[in-house]
Amino acid sequence: MADLLYSGTLIDLILLLVALEILALWWWSRQRNSRLRFSALLPNIAAGALLLLCVRLALTEAPWELIAAGLAGAGLCHVVDLRARLTAR
Repeated sequence: MADLLYSGTLIDLILLLVALEILALWWWSRQRNSRLRFSALLPNIAAGALLLLCVRLALTEAPWELIAAGLAGAGLCHVVDLRARLTAR
């Protein structure tokens, strides 16, 4: 189990599940005339996916610049999500 984690494979599987979640939410929002706005969910999901990617990069000893770029991207997505939530009120 440790090899699965330290190799980054476990994170890859989780990222695959996140991609499937995005597809399922997109499909759901198209099929049902629901109040679920797919575009409103994307910044939150993207921030989480970028954080997972940073964990994977750190586990596989990637260059620190890539990890920093991923963290900056996650932070930017988080700010976009917060702004959307605060202006919606």
